[in-house]
Amino acid sequence: MPAPRRPRGVFRAAIVGVFALGFLVGAVGFVGFLSQLRNGELNPSAKADGIVVLTGGSSRVADAMELLAKGYGKRLLISGVHPTNGVSDLARSLPDSEKLLTCCVDLDRSAVNTRSNAVETRRWARERGFRSLIVVTSNYHMPRAIVELSHEMPDIELIPFSVIGDKWRDEPWWFSGPTLRLLLSEYAKYLAAEVRVRLADAGLDLTPEAPAQQTEAPRKPARISAN
Repeated sequence: MPAPRRPRGVFRAAIVGVFALGFLVGAVGFVGFLSQLRNGELNPSAKADGIVVLTGGSSRVADAMELLAKGYGKRLLISGVHPTNGVSDLARSLPDSEKLLTCCVDLDRSAVNTRSNAVETRRWARERGFRSLIVVTSNYHMPRAIVELSHEMPDIELIPFSVIGDKWRDEPWWFSGPTLRLLLSEYAKYLAAEVRVRLADAGLDLTPEAPAQQTEAPRKPARISAN
């Protein structure tokens, strides 16, 4: 006697239920991601041995130079600089910071994405013997940056300084299509970084450490700009 067929409606309901649950989990996770983003720029909670700024967003370098000038760190690493750029290019954008640029700023031209930013920052910090760093990047990028940096440097204290862009200040993200798309894209990258790091911590490193082997699409190294 043939087994009775289950109604197609049961399978459809199961599929819809799985998608609904996945959407709910993703929405809750997105809200949690948004809760990590600061809406205003606050002074770092403490001074540190060094400062690292990850290029790619508006005013990140200028804000990092200001922190250096105020004595929040001994040296500044600008990570992700275009290979053809030098200190002189930055000096043209920040003429009042020329003295600091010549004495206390290092340029990393190797990093092409957030993971390689973390790798190069670890090398720089260890060469300098630094035990604490202030991390400067855009507020939407900070969660992923901290995940990558913490994985590479679990023994170094990281103090975030989130840069708030003009678009974020001028218009709520839920009214701006481009900003919402940016946040959703960054959330997906953040989740991917979390999964990769947790797997690596469990001994399942599917993408061995090396800037040449990257878990996200390489970005064009940023040209030095104060804005």
